[in-house]
Amino acid sequence: MKIYTLFFFLLIPLVAISQIRPSAGPGGQNAENASKQEDTIKPPISAYKIISIANDTTFVDTTLTIEKDYKFNYRRKDNFELLSFSNTGRPYNKLGIDFDAQKLYPEFGAQARHYNFLDVEDINYYHVPTPFTEAYFKTVPEQGQQLDVLFTMNTSERLNFSVGYKGVRALGRYQNMLTSTGIFKFGLTYKTLDKKYHLRSHFVSHDLMNQENGGFSDLALQQYIDKEEEFEDRSLLQMNFENAENTLYGKRFYLDHYYHLAKPDSLSSNALKVGHIFNHDYKKFDFLQTNSVNEIFGPSFQQTNLRDRVRLTEFYNEGYVQWSNETLGEVKAKAAVKNFEYGYKTFYIRENDTINNKLTGVNYAIGGEYNKSIGGFDVKADAMLNLAGDFTGSYFAAQAGYSLDEENRLQFGFNQNSHMPNYNFLLYQSNYVNYNWQNNFDNVNTQSIYGELRSKKLLNIEARLTQIQNYTYFTEGEDRLVKPFQSGDQVRYLKLKASKDFDFGLFAIDNTLMYQNVMDGASVLNLPEFVTRNTIYYKDEWFDKALYLQTGFTFKYFTNYNMNAYDPVLAELYVQNSAEFGNYPVVDFFFNGKVDQTRIFFKLQHLNSLIDKNNNFVAPGYPYADFQIRFGVVWNFFL
Repeated sequence: MKIYTLFFFLLIPLVAISQIRPSAGPGGQNAENASKQEDTIKPPISAYKIISIANDTTFVDTTLTIEKDYKFNYRRKDNFELLSFSNTGRPYNKLGIDFDAQKLYPEFGAQARHYNFLDVEDINYYHVPTPFTEAYFKTVPEQGQQLDVLFTMNTSERLNFSVGYKGVRALGRYQNMLTSTGIFKFGLTYKTLDKKYHLRSHFVSHDLMNQENGGFSDLALQQYIDKEEEFEDRSLLQMNFENAENTLYGKRFYLDHYYHLAKPDSLSSNALKVGHIFNHDYKKFDFLQTNSVNEIFGPSFQQTNLRDRVRLTEFYNEGYVQWSNETLGEVKAKAAVKNFEYGYKTFYIRENDTINNKLTGVNYAIGGEYNKSIGGFDVKADAMLNLAGDFTGSYFAAQAGYSLDEENRLQFGFNQNSHMPNYNFLLYQSNYVNYNWQNNFDNVNTQSIYGELRSKKLLNIEARLTQIQNYTYFTEGEDRLVKPFQSGDQVRYLKLKASKDFDFGLFAIDNTLMYQNVMDGASVLNLPEFVTRNTIYYKDEWFDKALYLQTGFTFKYFTNYNMNAYDPVLAELYVQNSAEFGNYPVVDFFFNGKVDQTRIFFKLQHLNSLIDKNNNFVAPGYPYADFQIRFGVVWNFFL
């Protein structure tokens, strides 16, 4: 905690030397239909800038679109390729997947709990002429609420800070399903008066808790499938256990700052800057089970009060030099060192070997980036290689985009990645005897080629072909207990996705269709062949244009497939090939409205289950959500 305390004390003089001077200058990129809002906010909305880690700049968008409805959820992202468990704040199963991450190192385990974990790429920075607040509220399935609040302000043209908190507490309708989320974030951007030195930084703290029940007991499973009326009160259905929970904790301090050695006065001049990135990550995952243990996980070392705890600490330092020129483009050379410590406080000694308590080490890497517009093509490339250290790894990503005209754009690219499997594949310890292993797996090698067409008049379509060697996954072994495995065969995966909306004045239709084919390795990578989402809705302005509304129905469907199962001890999804699930529609009715800068969302979820009772699954033994009435708002304040 000393480093975090020092960080906040360093902020005090920056705030003290800054003077309040709101800026009303325009900037940023236009969001869809946002120009309609320009005359309602002074300064204009385009002056309220949102800046991503990649320096892509947009601005606050107070419009109401169908895409806003898709993103009005726990993650604040579109869940088209995900299937949510029945309570807010729980894991998601996968309906689609991408393998284009630029990774050099293993990641922490408990990946089923990471869907709401804010990575470096998920943190935005801001530049606003007046203080700005966004408040999100949404109800949960049973007893609780969701809240996500952001406040940001510029104390001067040169200094901005932002503070946010996301909190969720939801009991759920089934036994032992309580979830609790607490995420605090603080962000800062600063530049000197001569604009030569720039700094941006953030601190994030996560506390994500889920009670675990292991899914339906054998008797309750049959009662649920048979749709017995007595058990429409879901709290009566017996679960496998009611005495366990897992919690994912995380803290991160991130700093990216640079200095212009040569700052151009015009685009034709050379520019040279040196920079440094520091990232300190700490993660901890706890699995606790009080009272008696459960035999579905096999024998255990102790019969009561089980606690499995694993930690990861990482320090990452990267130095870079970036030179840019209008003729030759932008070139960046970078070098990085990463220290890591992952593990436990105990050794596990068994008859034939010993499972160590920790994986520790350091890695040294070099790489570069290139950006340039060439003959109408926007070309980008990024590469990194581990030169020395405890892990080998590399990645190379290249893409090119071409705008045919204002409404049509092509983009295509290639990704190659080699990295070690996640830490929990390499080393794991638990009070459950069979959840102890140490493996010497090979690097996972991934190659992916893709192309995209974005067209307002035609359609949006993307195609991606991925090939993977040494694919690593969890599945049940011969003893029917979950373990990590590495495939000796190649996995090849094709994904096609198309979307198109049709506007008929007061009515509109929005369609998304995804086709997937696991051509090789279908026994280790299970995905539905087709996923579709279709929305038909009415839109209009009422009450002398004081209210803009959208109301209609959304239909989502996916074909049968061997849906991944969920393991609460690991907090991971694992491959199973004994049962197929899916082939069921979900119909939602929504009524959304916008008054000034407030968007109001009202939804009847899984409406069709009122006609044909719900006995669908989100994972083997875990039910899909029943009919629910959900309500919420997103409210923007411009002071």
